[in-house]
Amino acid sequence: MSILSSVITEPTTPTLTHLVGNTPVCWISQPFAAGGRGFWAKLEGTNPGGLKDRAALHIVERARARGELDPGATIVESTSGTFGLGLALAAIVHGHRLTVVSDPGMETIVHRLLAAYGVQVETVNAPHPVGGWQRARLERVEQLLAAHPGSYCPGQYDNPDNVDAYAALAGELINQIGRIDVLVCSVGTGGHSAGIARVLRRLYPDMRLIGVDSVGSTIFGQPARPRLMRGLGSSIHPRNVAHHLFDEVHWVAPHEAVWASRTLAATHYTTGGWSVGAVTVVAAWCARTLPSQARIVAVFPDGPARYYTTVFDNAYCATHDLLDRPPADEPEEIKHPGEAEVTRWTRCATVVDL
Repeated sequence: MSILSSVITEPTTPTLTHLVGNTPVCWISQPFAAGGRGFWAKLEGTNPGGLKDRAALHIVERARARGELDPGATIVESTSGTFGLGLALAAIVHGHRLTVVSDPGMETIVHRLLAAYGVQVETVNAPHPVGGWQRARLERVEQLLAAHPGSYCPGQYDNPDNVDAYAALAGELINQIGRIDVLVCSVGTGGHSAGIARVLRRLYPDMRLIGVDSVGSTIFGQPARPRLMRGLGSSIHPRNVAHHLFDEVHWVAPHEAVWASRTLAATHYTTGGWSVGAVTVVAAWCARTLPSQARIVAVFPDGPARYYTTVFDNAYCATHDLLDRPPADEPEEIKHPGEAEVTRWTRCATVVDL
């Protein structure tokens, strides 16, 4: 018997779900922090569609188990992109039709990928006068649900299964890093920040949770404004955002996120889009300013592929004045979210439960 034949066994029946999870970590250091300092990045972009593959699969599986989602029924959801990709995976795995409602800001590559995965993509044409594109999308979802009895909406903004989906990610971090002193997460629906922190604090009760939001987002008490950045921030108030878990919040502007994402690419090869750039700005500041023994972890929700027409496009960035504008060494500080409207990287140690 040859050596090869002695070790090769018949594979078990493959499922696509094994492609999700067990993502690697990467040490991020210079030029973001010097003297051996740095932070660990959890690379969720190595999932097929990104971080939200975890939530999409978990939400769909729990809905099926409870009888809320019948076999073969249609799933309808609002998304700016990443959750839609995760739902496409879940729909293929479990045999559902999927309709996603997005807006003109969805990147062409994401739209085309969703179509290739068999997803029906609906695009709303105008933002809601108060709730922006998110509210407009949600209203269209309600119309589609009413028009198609038996269809199911995952409701990523408010569904507690979105939070529960990230317990496994927390477990991976415990195995990979051990003690964690600071967790830095971008905040959109609030799912992964709440889900990871809830598990980690059982072992590390003194762990600090730092939320990273977008300038122009209303999640932490700022006024809602039009936003370039997608994937973090919101013009509505998702119930999954666990305000009481956060020790502080930082708002980051688009040009600061672009600088960080591009610098990551040039120095670490590991990079991503708006959320990755924004959390890097904040996690790097933690690495520079906290005691050197502090273990800092930042969650990188995705990779760079979908941002080739935005973050990594010189013409787009020049049009929006995003090039060659690195963040300051220190954030501005406000004592309360209502104190002033922020326009650049700003920190606030008072987190208000809205």
